[in-house]
Amino acid sequence: MREMESPVRNLIGNGTVIKGDIESSGDIRIDGRLIGSLKSNGKVIIGQTGMLEGDITCKQAEISGNVKGTIATEELTALKSTSKVEVELTTKQLLIEVGAQFTGKCSMGQASTVELPKQKIG
Repeated sequence: MREMESPVRNLIGNGTVIKGDIESSGDIRIDGRLIGSLKSNGKVIIGQTGMLEGDITCKQAEISGNVKGTIATEELTALKSTSKVEVELTTKQLLIEVGAQFTGKCSMGQASTVELPKQKIG
């Protein structure tokens, strides 16, 4: 029997600090702080109060908070006006809103060779 293929939504709330690596088969939102890597088969959202020190690997990323490390997305990376990122970025498409602070290096436009977590079939 196959697992239900509905998007899983995960939340790391404001005031929560996690040290370690996270793998998710669905979407994840971080409003707290993560020190470590984050891999997702879905969309990663870093909220305005969110901070991530490490690596993000996902299909899509929407950043409103702070990220320091690397970001690799298969599709779109959106840097919102409140974002502050110091990253090495690999993405297919990039959207940067006025006010976003981007420091680093960006490679884009090609099909990304992002390795996402493997989905389990039960």
